[in-house]
Amino acid sequence: MKKQILLLGALPFALSAQPVTDVTVRIDAEERADAINPMIYGQFIEHMGRCIYGGIWAEMLEDRKFYHPITEDYNPYGDQTLADPDFPGVIDSTEFPVISASPWEIIGEPSGLSMVTEDSFVGKHTPRIVSGTGVRQNDLGLKEGLDYPGYLWVKPLGGTAEVEVSLNWGNAEGESSSQKLTFSGKKYAKKTFSFTPRKTTSQGASLSVRVLRGSIQLGTLSLMPGDNIDGMRSDTIELLKELDSPLYRWPGGNFVSGYDWRDGIGDRDRRPPRVNPAWTGVEHNDFGTDEFLAFCRLLGTEPMIAANTGFGDAYSAAQWVEYTNGDTSTIGGGWRADNGHKKPYGVKYWCVGNEMWGNWQLGHMQLHHYSLKHNRVAEAMLGADSDLILIASGDLERVNETDLAQVRRGVTWTEGMLMDSHEYMDYISEHFYTGRTPWSDVGRVDIATHLENMRSNIRRKAEGHRELQPKLEELNGKTMPIAMTEWNYWHRTYKYGELGCVYDVADGLGIAAGLHEYFRHTDIIDMALYAQTVNVIGAIKTTRIAAEMDTTGIALKMYRRHFGTQPVNVEFEHEVLDVSAALTDDGKALTLSVINPTESELTIDLDLSGMAVGDAGKRWHFSGPDEFAHNTPGKERVVEIVETQINNPGNGLNSPALSASIYVLPLK
Repeated sequence: MKKQILLLGALPFALSAQPVTDVTVRIDAEERADAINPMIYGQFIEHMGRCIYGGIWAEMLEDRKFYHPITEDYNPYGDQTLADPDFPGVIDSTEFPVISASPWEIIGEPSGLSMVTEDSFVGKHTPRIVSGTGVRQNDLGLKEGLDYPGYLWVKPLGGTAEVEVSLNWGNAEGESSSQKLTFSGKKYAKKTFSFTPRKTTSQGASLSVRVLRGSIQLGTLSLMPGDNIDGMRSDTIELLKELDSPLYRWPGGNFVSGYDWRDGIGDRDRRPPRVNPAWTGVEHNDFGTDEFLAFCRLLGTEPMIAANTGFGDAYSAAQWVEYTNGDTSTIGGGWRADNGHKKPYGVKYWCVGNEMWGNWQLGHMQLHHYSLKHNRVAEAMLGADSDLILIASGDLERVNETDLAQVRRGVTWTEGMLMDSHEYMDYISEHFYTGRTPWSDVGRVDIATHLENMRSNIRRKAEGHRELQPKLEELNGKTMPIAMTEWNYWHRTYKYGELGCVYDVADGLGIAAGLHEYFRHTDIIDMALYAQTVNVIGAIKTTRIAAEMDTTGIALKMYRRHFGTQPVNVEFEHEVLDVSAALTDDGKALTLSVINPTESELTIDLDLSGMAVGDAGKRWHFSGPDEFAHNTPGKERVVEIVETQINNPGNGLNSPALSASIYVLPLK
């Protein structure tokens, strides 16, 4: 085992009746833990709710490939206008309800539209529309003065057809614009259009396509804001750049166990729409492997891809590796070149499956069968690229109740995987969520307990592995590092009713406390991926026309930018304070982080051993008027990182109430 230093932190007690206003923090720079791996600040995105579509991807039209048949009974939301309490995040907000039927409304004579399978453009059927009839999609959001380019694929039936495309941003005169397009020939043809609305509306706009002359088959269509970046929302990308995560895991999550990666490559308009295999709604397959890797390049981040070991197979996983990393002589590499990417991407990090220990997982099986499958899949992937870094699917506490042989042995999923598959992994994954989760009716707790719930989950995983791994003869004394590939608060009750799981100051402090706990276990935990980044339970929330950083994102951003990398020993006495310290990479500054969940300002007195700080420094902190303060897309930011100059830090450091602070103190 690598050396561990216990960096003392907060204890799970209630707030003191008599608050202490001065706290002495003792720091010994000579006593150090293993360096913090930057992958601790990793992120996870999944095809769930509005994480990808409506969050990262800029396409504005629902079901643009007509997976759902368009019918006279227009009711795209069915009865699902509120979140399902058993699956929070599937519906991100009342503004973004789940589409359970076609979002396209028939305009004109309903009998003028039918769904046909003959020469369907993509998927199993395509709408056939005659003169005088059309389709309309409502509830779009638009920004005044921004261009909105789009296109549609149309096959005229019987010679020539004329189509009118209209964008409405209101009901008054002059609050719409139309363009007429003429199609001729016997094949599908693509034509473009563009509109510039003269009014902003959050969800009051609509796009319609009406046949003026002849009849057509409407293949597919698209509408995006003109400021999109390679098909991605510019406002979301701007915030993701602020977050500056070094690693992104994709595409799942539960989603991946039913995902065929081949559906997500090639011409986007010809990729088949599918039902989302794990969650709710339609998977458009517009955001696939090439788009994800373009996303990573745009953000300057490392990609991590999760292979399908649910309904998937070893050959498909290896072929996916070929697609990203193989030369053009391989089948996958040849497909990549055909799709415009001759040079291999070189994806290094791969998850072999996701949560295969859970009976909700597609393709779930007994542990002793799954370890065989893991080994077979991993071996095939390494055959395609021997330099891969593989993360196995683990769970420290889970015993597969259907696997009687393992139950009798008392073997948990993680233990069995380490015993049987250790030669086919570089990391073992663990997941946890806490808070008001879908598996608990726990209501809101006091803020000290809220923070301790986060720390205790991380501590339990780290301590469990330290106890387990030395007992396993198969590891031969080796430490298998933990990749916490999913972690977060997941609240069952949506506190503010608008944007799903909106995170407040208390949650931001909890994420900061989680980072502190990771810093205390650098000997065993190498990476952690916050789930799910955008919408659902993400650090960023979006509406149709705005995006904003949640408090959890504020915390991640602040620590990623300002906290050091070399943890040093910290000791102090206070019931609920949480303190961590680290030297910077170059050793020229001490960074001290203080989480103060009390309603009182505190003074931090430094007792330093083996170093001396200079006469000036800086503090970055976030807080709010109360623990419920939160940010909302489109509104002025309430919780933000504030920078403050510090003079004479040796005389004491101010820790604001309800805050997380990072002090950067240059050393003499």
